[in-house]
Amino acid sequence: MCHQPAGGRGLGGAILQDKDISEGHFEMAMQLAQVVDTHAHLDDPKLAAREEEVLRRARQAGVAAVLTVGADLASSRQAVAIAGRRSEVFAAVGVHPHDARSVGEADWGELERLARCEKVVAMGECGLDFYRDLSPRPTQREVFARHLALAARLGLPVIIHCRDAYRECFEVVRSECEPPLRGVLHCFQGDDRAASAALDLGLLIGLGGSITFPREEALRRVVATLPLERLVVETDAPYLTPRPRRGRNEPAYVVHTAARLAEILGAEAEMVFKQTTRNAVRLFGLPLVAR
Repeated sequence: MCHQPAGGRGLGGAILQDKDISEGHFEMAMQLAQVVDTHAHLDDPKLAAREEEVLRRARQAGVAAVLTVGADLASSRQAVAIAGRRSEVFAAVGVHPHDARSVGEADWGELERLARCEKVVAMGECGLDFYRDLSPRPTQREVFARHLALAARLGLPVIIHCRDAYRECFEVVRSECEPPLRGVLHCFQGDDRAASAALDLGLLIGLGGSITFPREEALRRVVATLPLERLVVETDAPYLTPRPRRGRNEPAYVVHTAARLAEILGAEAEMVFKQTTRNAVRLFGLPLVAR
């Protein structure tokens, strides 16, 4: 059953008040911000048990909207339910490549039903993961291709997971889709060739906590060459907590990633916050005024 959006506070207009978040040079940027966390997993038990306070901290940090993303049918159902009761939360539904082998023919009907729910704004996360290979690679490719076809039929953008499989991932996209493809390459950690190929296909590039890690200097060099108009920010919460935070990640911390992105690009923080929000609003069709 598709849940209808619940009443409550509208999007945007959040002014930072939480001293636990407003530290150092992030404070000014966050007060100006109307940021979108384009990828989180609010159904994860680490966050679900504290849903109210997690979203309160996000609002206080200037996070106007959160996209909670399914990784299998169960989490996709939960994503739709969370979006239905939270005005600032939107959902994506899909099956992660780790679980590709578990998708049966009957599951595609339920996935389509979920994708048609009111606050679902994307298909995903779907794609290829050749790092852990938890599903056979041919099965990953087949399931990814079917996600792309379903997204195209429903007019939804896609959220693509790709790890150690950029060449193969782009081959599937080229074989299934006419460019430009509406979507985002989630949690990008590739090289300049992967970035260039993604941009050529029409994809936006999603940047998370990895760009703040000391060991990721090579990634930051790639990011420094990317056009701001093609970037969005994300947390992948509860994973990949950005520096200077530690422990469990959550949507409020997307502001740290956005501020670090501004430093990498040599841009004003306000510009980066506003432009990444515009990019997210346009890609996902969010009912949010990007100032």
